[in-house]
Amino acid sequence: MADPEFENLLIDRVGTDDRIARITLNRPEKMNALSQELLFDFRSALEYLEADHTARVIIVRGSGRTFSAGYDLTPPQRTGEDAVVRQFRQSDEQGRRLWQGVRGGMQRITNIHMYFWNLQKVTIAQVHGYAIAGGCELSMMADLVVAADDARFGHPGLRFAGTRTSMILPLLIPMRKAKELFYTGDNITGVQAAEMGLINRAVPIDQLEDETIALADRIAILPADHLAMLKVHMNRFHENMGIYSSVHSSTDLDAAGTFTSQSYQWRDKMSEGGLKEALAWRDGPYQDYRSAANR
Repeated sequence: MADPEFENLLIDRVGTDDRIARITLNRPEKMNALSQELLFDFRSALEYLEADHTARVIIVRGSGRTFSAGYDLTPPQRTGEDAVVRQFRQSDEQGRRLWQGVRGGMQRITNIHMYFWNLQKVTIAQVHGYAIAGGCELSMMADLVVAADDARFGHPGLRFAGTRTSMILPLLIPMRKAKELFYTGDNITGVQAAEMGLINRAVPIDQLEDETIALADRIAILPADHLAMLKVHMNRFHENMGIYSSVHSSTDLDAAGTFTSQSYQWRDKMSEGGLKEALAWRDGPYQDYRSAANR
């Protein structure tokens, strides 16, 4: 039976006997920015593959020149039942945004990330180019990460808002380094990420696909149900350390962060000069992220 088709991503099979499923984020013209539509497609693809016993391991990668440059900051195209846009726009009689609406929309997206985290499949993020902001968050929800040595990981969105699933960072790397990355929004290379334990391996870009498939194929020697049991063993320890409560609490704070003085200035810049001017205002003092265009 053929795999289903999606508007914003691709599914194919690789490895020995096609036992590895691969999801490719497919918005290369937008640097695979995580639009609502892409994220809902991603959730549907995960639900489909979770039920497929022949898929033992799932690789997630990005098409084009990058993994993902973060959440899409442009207005969503769809306003149907499954779109979050209405929750983000919830307001009172005077047209003022309400924290409840912002929080509701953010928690809905967080739930997609947490479903990816707890999926009953072993998952590997294959990262090249940028994995920043929401892209960095998405990669951290995978069980394993293999990246190009010149890939960039970071969260510039912390410079005008909060974060959600990035709150697992102190569970992955030392607290002091986690605080440094949080307080600056700086980015690090794949090599640096491997050295501090944020990812598993950093390899030359021309070896990235082969190395990722080789790792997935080695894991996929075991059947899907046994791997699912081993994954529960590992994830349960993190859950006992409060990963669910911490991530959802951070999502609440991310929603609250849209009402800080910094966030108000961000919205003013967006309103006055558009996204390009807002990004220049946000990242200009740091002299980085010059070619990344999303949160």
